[in-house]
Amino acid sequence: MPSSAATVTPTAGLSRRHPVPPGAFTYEPSERHVRARIGALDLVDSHTPVLVWEPGQAVPGYVFPRADVRTDALRPTTDPGHGRRAQVGRWYDVEADGVTYPALVFEYAVDGLGDYLGVEWFGRTEPGVEHWYEEDEEIFQHPRDPYKRVDPIPSSRHVEVYVDGVKVADTHRPVLLFETRLPVRYYIPADDIDFTHLVETDLVTTCPYKGDARYWSVRTPDRLRENIVWSYPDPVRAATPIKDHLAVYNEVVDIVVDGVPVPRPESEFTARLGERNA
Repeated sequence: MPSSAATVTPTAGLSRRHPVPPGAFTYEPSERHVRARIGALDLVDSHTPVLVWEPGQAVPGYVFPRADVRTDALRPTTDPGHGRRAQVGRWYDVEADGVTYPALVFEYAVDGLGDYLGVEWFGRTEPGVEHWYEEDEEIFQHPRDPYKRVDPIPSSRHVEVYVDGVKVADTHRPVLLFETRLPVRYYIPADDIDFTHLVETDLVTTCPYKGDARYWSVRTPDRLRENIVWSYPDPVRAATPIKDHLAVYNEVVDIVVDGVPVPRPESEFTARLGERNA
């Protein structure tokens, strides 16, 4: 069983905290009603979940008091797979509707969390929980971080977007989206985009703060820039202002705002975008 050697932030009764210190295992209570469903099985139904941030993990997860988890559907896992979650001490399979979901539920080997169970979610590639809810709203990908803001604000700034020297957008009515720890994104009305350079792709991604995104590549005389433009055709309520707008990764294009070039930012997407568009 792994030890609890990971640095644990003191929580003195699960008190509130500032954004996660680097390298620390941190947790705090949440007051949201959280449910997890697989088929007809309500695996989790909790009014007292706890948010958990593992070291090196940018997004939080949930753990729940054992009484809020259908422990009768759990079976000890014989082989959870190599290298899964260093702070976990025990894994459980879940049996639901005659189907076994391997290594889906776990216990952390961390002081203070011995009476809680977690459910693997973010980054899981095997089948698992089909529907997650906070209160009565379905959520996707991972829990929404209470220390992360996503503010879409309509603006009258003059925004121009160039890809390999080709202008693909020009607007005086963007929506600027300010998201914690990410570069500002300039969402541009579809009417102000030159679609002659865009090629729609089949890529779809999901963001818990904005919804499901569709993508375009940009074709210029020099190359094809893959999946650098996206839009949320039906965003969640909090992101309604970006509906029918498109954004471009600042990291690999040139954006001019009010006549001033915006430096290309470094972000968590920079390396992946560079490899894809070398």
